[in-house]
Amino acid sequence: MSIDEKNEAGETAASTDMPASKRVRQEQLARKTAERDLRLKAQLRANLQRRKVQTRARREGEEDSRPGALPTLREER
Repeated sequence: MSIDEKNEAGETAASTDMPASKRVRQEQLARKTAERDLRLKAQLRANLQRRKVQTRARREGEEDSRPGALPTLREER
């Protein structure tokens, strides 16, 4: 089996040969990375929802009063 081949548990030969402390650190890093990804995805979804609300408000001619809001598209006459 080469290093790149996986065993039945999904681990590579190299990962089964490493010390337990290193494996634990890698698992912790993987967990932190996964948590960070979830947090970033949630922030991205929230930002998208805010932008959608702003866009709808601009289309309707209503001004969005939140800080950092976009101006309306309707021209003043």
